[in-house]
Amino acid sequence: MNYIFYFLVIISIIAGAINGKLQDVVNAILTGADVSVKVAFSLIGIMAFWLGIMRIAEKSGIINFITKLLKPIAKYLFNEVPHDNKAIGDIAMCFSANALGLTNAATPIGLKAMEELQEVNKDKSTASNAMCMFLAMNTAGFQLVPATVIAVLVGIGYKNPTEIIMPTLIVTTTAFLGAIITAKIFQKLWSEQ
Repeated sequence: MNYIFYFLVIISIIAGAINGKLQDVVNAILTGADVSVKVAFSLIGIMAFWLGIMRIAEKSGIINFITKLLKPIAKYLFNEVPHDNKAIGDIAMCFSANALGLTNAATPIGLKAMEELQEVNKDKSTASNAMCMFLAMNTAGFQLVPATVIAVLVGIGYKNPTEIIMPTLIVTTTAFLGAIITAKIFQKLWSEQ
């Protein structure tokens, strides 16, 4: 990714020099650097806020309640995993954090869940169906509240940053369901071989 970014910067400088717009390119770079610092600071604020909300939800039992609601679904989707395994709870908690837009908080939970799925994996050299399903669902990233995107929009001064919620909900729901269906189809195909 760094090489791609470096390539784009070099190409833009060369194109600016060829077209006599090098001053505009330099101004755009400096303006972009200024905006990126402002966006980074707004992200710090919104992430601190949402992580605080997540901590309050965790301490008050809301996360456990959501996890209990999601456990039957997780048990169905991850039917290879023993129902009393800690991975089921961690998977549900990871999706709860992702749904609230707290991808930074969901990452360590997701890594822990993947480690626990590896423990019950029969073939340690290959990802299990449960691991593939979890990866597909986690990559699709279902979100009810896209906190990070809202923070970026606030950081760049967007007038109505919450209008992104409905399109995000539609897209992430479609991607999430598509990931589940695709993973189930591939599970069936691979089990027949």
